[in-house]
Amino acid sequence: MRHFLSTLDWSRAELQPLLDRARLWREGESGRPLAGRSVALLFLNPSLRTRASFEVGVFELGAHAVVLEPGRGAWGIEFETGVVMDGDAEEHIAEVAGVLSRYCDAIALRAFPLFKNWQEDRQDKVIRSLAQYARVPVINMETIVHPCQELALMRTIQDHLGEPDGKNFVLTWTWHPRPLNTAVANSALLIASKFGMNVTMLIPDEAYRLDEQFMDAADRQAGESGGSLTVTTDIESAYTGADFVYAKSWGALPLYGRPEEEAKLREPFRHFIVDEAKMALTDNARFSHCLPLRRNIKATDGVMDADYCVALDEAENRLHVQKALMAELIG
Repeated sequence: MRHFLSTLDWSRAELQPLLDRARLWREGESGRPLAGRSVALLFLNPSLRTRASFEVGVFELGAHAVVLEPGRGAWGIEFETGVVMDGDAEEHIAEVAGVLSRYCDAIALRAFPLFKNWQEDRQDKVIRSLAQYARVPVINMETIVHPCQELALMRTIQDHLGEPDGKNFVLTWTWHPRPLNTAVANSALLIASKFGMNVTMLIPDEAYRLDEQFMDAADRQAGESGGSLTVTTDIESAYTGADFVYAKSWGALPLYGRPEEEAKLREPFRHFIVDEAKMALTDNARFSHCLPLRRNIKATDGVMDADYCVALDEAENRLHVQKALMAELIG
């Protein structure tokens, strides 16, 4: 039995067959390899693409999706070990995982960090406690990383650029009205570095560097794969010669859990929006974003409506890579 909690646990050689299988699914490969199986989908946070793509994917594989929203349509869950449960949670993850492992063939979880204490949140305890007690494969539908989005992004890169090795990948921070989770930024950094790309992370201030566990992993992976990792605050140099531009908003970790202070730091950097002038500096690059995206905040209408915008391709690829992943883990 194997979990899919982070791509750090999987090698490039193990991930590429999933990407290849996803392409076959997208091109019309049929079959219901999981007929008669069931997958539990636990959503602690809202979702559009993740919920839709997983539900449709489970159905197309011939299985049944059991969608649960703890705290709403299901009992609230306690994830800490050894706690006295005199709060709002009605049952412990040990029992939740145990029961669902007897009903279902896999469990997927979406659980954002609490945005209070990064030293706690960076440990990703919620999904790791689920994996500890589960007796079936566990799939990460986004916590402090978003590995399914990573697969969709790399499938999209390979669709449009071919082999990713040596291609110039820009991960650019963009402004947003509030500080967001770093999960997708962490994941974009991890997958691009694992697949041999020359990664440039464009940030407005050193406070927007990502957690060192991901910076160090990306640096190590870049060295192993023949790629590179550069961090810069210079917009023009970052975009110049890029083959792929990926935008994401995220909060400054030194001010994690202090949104009013972080807002003051963030306010002067609205000009990091992805616009036509910046894209003109690239080497005819593709542009993408994980979605949802606030138009004319993160990227202009002109960028989103351009032929080089492949965000919808990436969103579609979520369906196909997740089918490949579930077929691998369960089948």
